[in-house]
Amino acid sequence: MPEPFLITTAISYPNGRPHIGHAYEAIAGDVIARFERSRGRDVRFVGGTDEHGLKMVQTARGEGRETLEFANEMSGYFSEMAERLNISYDAFVRTTEPRHHRASIEIWKAMEEAGDLYLDRYEGWYSVRDEAFYDESELVADENGDKLSPQGTPVEWTAEETWFFRLSKYQEPLLKLYRDNPEFIRPESRRNEVLRFVEAGLKDLSVSRTSFDWGVPVPNSPGHVMYVWVDALTTYMTGVGYPDDRQQYDRFWPADVHLIGKDIVRFHTVYWPAFLMSAKLPLPKQVFGHGFLLSRGEKMSKSVGNVVDPMALVDRFGVDALRYFLLREVPFGQDGSYSAEAIVNRANAELANSFGNLAQRTLSMIHKNLGGIIPAAGEDPADVQLIEAVERTTAAEMPESFDRFAFSVGIEAWLRAVFACNAYVDEQAPWALRKTDPERMAAVLGTLVKAIRQLAGAISPVIPTSAEKLITLIDAAEGGVPIAAPTPLFPRLDLPEEEDAAA
Repeated sequence: MPEPFLITTAISYPNGRPHIGHAYEAIAGDVIARFERSRGRDVRFVGGTDEHGLKMVQTARGEGRETLEFANEMSGYFSEMAERLNISYDAFVRTTEPRHHRASIEIWKAMEEAGDLYLDRYEGWYSVRDEAFYDESELVADENGDKLSPQGTPVEWTAEETWFFRLSKYQEPLLKLYRDNPEFIRPESRRNEVLRFVEAGLKDLSVSRTSFDWGVPVPNSPGHVMYVWVDALTTYMTGVGYPDDRQQYDRFWPADVHLIGKDIVRFHTVYWPAFLMSAKLPLPKQVFGHGFLLSRGEKMSKSVGNVVDPMALVDRFGVDALRYFLLREVPFGQDGSYSAEAIVNRANAELANSFGNLAQRTLSMIHKNLGGIIPAAGEDPADVQLIEAVERTTAAEMPESFDRFAFSVGIEAWLRAVFACNAYVDEQAPWALRKTDPERMAAVLGTLVKAIRQLAGAISPVIPTSAEKLITLIDAAEGGVPIAAPTPLFPRLDLPEEEDAAA
């Protein structure tokens, strides 16, 4: 039986439509999932929407709507985004689902049984936008002297009866976890931030609310709903059948990687492992906090008016071009910037001109000159050298880079192999060999098809639709079906006039 692999993306908060940051994370998670499937692993890829919390109630109320009706619509936009971006989720969990309520109640009872939950009164600073409590020492001030969270969001003084989780009890176990498992938090910069936070001392954590009722009810505690992070984090286990499907849960849990934005690393590397330790459940193997995607170097915000709908980018540039650009352009883990002209330039230069044109002219020559029948690869030193170089890239360099989530490094290696194929075409000049040495022309074209097939397979996690189209065409022809006249894989993109003017 193939080895299991569980990857999750953050549970998106749907108080508004998805933005490009949501798309970026979903695409990266999908590339990892597809990459692991290509290696023969049994992958479970989990995402979803975190629909509880005060922010959802307030947003719905502001629009004069029922919270569930609002949540249904907003969650629908996130599942639609996943479909349009070709995200291969195996489970998309909504926190409003009954199965998820059962999972949240189950882990709550386990923490209660461990003696880690107690009732007390909470007074302190709370950010509705972050759904997080902050200590006075963590707050910053704006230019007017108003208090803000470390994320720069408004905070308000809150006083209410709540259940507390004994987070302080887990300070040393967490530090031991980080020491014994240096790969638990990646990249290294995130690990250092979390270490400093935990070493400074942990206070017990408020994990229920009584000021609203939109959430998972706390068992045997009328009027209390679970604090959103207990509820939301448990979604990862809901996605593998916890607590109902023990067979699936035992096969896939713990997660191999939680893929999240850097702004929620604390919740996933401090609170979540502490909850799991308390409930005596296995801990995830790794949490990877990626960077932000910036628009022309600026952080996106509704007030600035630069929030981009990823569906608009898909309509303008196509799914595969967008997927390729985001993972090619930005070193994963760091902040990165994008713009319409950068997408167009990358897609045209690398996908259309380099790889697309390589496949197009090779297959066209086979269609025109060899009746569409793919010949065997050549055995001359130049042929062997090219295939060896491509195999080094596809079987060693790219997998090694993708294992580290160094997607841009892996794609750079792939592109070097594409360039090597184009250099080989120029050197061998099959169009000239057609008259002088047809047999050699056939060997050159056969070598190129073999290389192109390997390159298409290697890049397929990133550009699945285009790569699969090419792979299907080649594999059918290798089965004896003549190649039809090929159509361009990557039509050249044009920069919209308004973007051209802005540039």
